Amino acid sequence: MKRFLCLLVSLVCLPAVAEERPNVVLILSDDQSWTDYSFLGHKVIETPVLDQFTKESLTYTRGYVTSPLCRPSLASIFSGLHTPVHGITGNDLRVAGKKAKVPRTGAGAATHEQIYAAFEKNEGLARLLTKAGYLTLQTGKWWEGTPQRHGFTHAMTHADPKRGGRHGDEGLKISRTGIKPIQNFLDEAAKEKKPFFIWHAPFLPHTPHNPPKELYDKYLAKGEGKFVARYYAMVEWFDQTCGEVFSELEKRGVADNTIIIYVTDNGWIQSDDSGRYAPLSKQAPYEMGVRTPIMVKWAGKIAPKMDKDTLVSSVDIAPTILKAVGVEVPKAMTGIDLRDTDALKKRNVVFGFDGNHDMFDVNDRTANMESRYIVRGDWKLLLHDKENYGLPYAGKSAAHPDNPEGKTELYNVMTDPHEKKNLAEANPEKVAELTKVLNAWWQPDEK
Repeated sequence: MKRFLCLLVSLVCLPAVAEERPNVVLILSDDQSWTDYSFLGHKVIETPVLDQFTKESLTYTRGYVTSPLCRPSLASIFSGLHTPVHGITGNDLRVAGKKAKVPRTGAGAATHEQIYAAFEKNEGLARLLTKAGYLTLQTGKWWEGTPQRHGFTHAMTHADPKRGGRHGDEGLKISRTGIKPIQNFLDEAAKEKKPFFIWHAPFLPHTPHNPPKELYDKYLAKGEGKFVARYYAMVEWFDQTCGEVFSELEKRGVADNTIIIYVTDNGWIQSDDSGRYAPLSKQAPYEMGVRTPIMVKWAGKIAPKMDKDTLVSSVDIAPTILKAVGVEVPKAMTGIDLRDTDALKKRNVVFGFDGNHDMFDVNDRTANMESRYIVRGDWKLLLHDKENYGLPYAGKSAAHPDNPEGKTELYNVMTDPHEKKNLAEANPEKVAELTKVLNAWWQPDEK
């Protein structure tokens, strides 16, 4: 009897056996507008893999990134912080008063290191998940120096500027040349019997637009010009590569216990007459630059639903992942769990910052600011910095062609999603109301 009681006490005192922690795969499209999916009604582009994925996911079609440029946008997704908070407001760093870039080697290396070190102070996804016992892999786009210093246990990117390190280097090969690094990582996670997190940010459909010939020919045959056909083919190629990742998870029997989240870093409108993007997309705070579908799949745990009304932000992704796997969310992360639809509807607002492609001053978050934006309900307000608004980069401008002087812009984006009719002058009360909310979030004189 005494031996039985001892056994009973020992069983009672054992920590509760937690349900096996889910794996996490975060998929980040690179330079793709929110309209460029067949499930969202595009009449030419075909995305069968993501069409099926969205049927299995909680899909928000009114998702927004924090900046219309990859580096600040990705920094927000990783850290769960808005652009003015994490301080990475552009892709490259400009020499003060000049168009030249600060080099990443030699005398400029210390300045870039200052950026990496400051970002390292944030409790980003990889560090928090690694501390929780996860194996964590970086693939694809990555800007902030070596991924390991930010918590990743495994990485494709070496970040050595002497070997071409800038925004991903070797990592940018993922999916364009297969997914062998992901397969090897999954082998190791299985061997060590550890949950895993994959930051999967392939350089797709980003330029260079060099899709498989059969896809390019397919869109040429649909009557598209060569530049548009190449971009459309890149989007479908990216869709196919998502299928490769999904199939790998299925084949290994881990798909049902894996949370998969999808978002794009910023938008893109393909120019008809060049390989570049058209205005009002990348580097611009308009819908085609900052809006994205955000999808969350967790088989048996999250009910699939297409939500066309609720506003969500890319800063909601990090706290969603952390809460789902049982890791405490840092207080600095202000996003809302994407599974909490009631809280999201109650918030009903998202914010963003648009900076010039280059950071003008590593210590001043406002130096390259062009615009701030707020979307609340059906309405979107854009306030522009008159000094920096529309500064061109590589021949493109972030300014609206109908607003070169940087007047305040107000749109009803539910009835006018392509922002053709500025309603600011006709609705001064709405402008004042949204300006007050936007300033309460962040004012440009805050340092």
